[in-house]
Amino acid sequence: MPTSAIPRMLGMAGLLAVTLPSQAHHSFRSQYDADQPVAFNGIVTKVEWMNPHVYFYIDVENEESGEIEQWGFEMGPPHMLQRRGWKQNSMQIGDEVEVHGTRARDGSTTANARRVTLTSTGQVLGAASSEGQTITSGEQPAN
Repeated sequence: MPTSAIPRMLGMAGLLAVTLPSQAHHSFRSQYDADQPVAFNGIVTKVEWMNPHVYFYIDVENEESGEIEQWGFEMGPPHMLQRRGWKQNSMQIGDEVEVHGTRARDGSTTANARRVTLTSTGQVLGAASSEGQTITSGEQPAN
């Protein structure tokens, strides 16, 4: 390989390293529509506890069709949730939860969770990245 190609390859690798992380993260407003609040009761089917955001999925019955839909909810990063009292096992597959959040702009069955309540105990697990606000146990969501 010619020595003149090495600096060019290093430059391209550096550019990739800088560009990829910035594309992976998104602003709330670019993905979610604050004018489309959602609220659901459903059964937890999956929890993804990892950076940069925690996601969980619930099965919800569509009121119009009666069909079961899977909704995915984005929350804040694990370290932020842990500071607010979450543990990695706070929400388990099979738990029934009540979720309040903001729907994705693309109309998919995806939302940003603002408040999560365990139905069996009434415990507000709260905590999200939505609209720059985080709700913790005992707080009421801003409307």
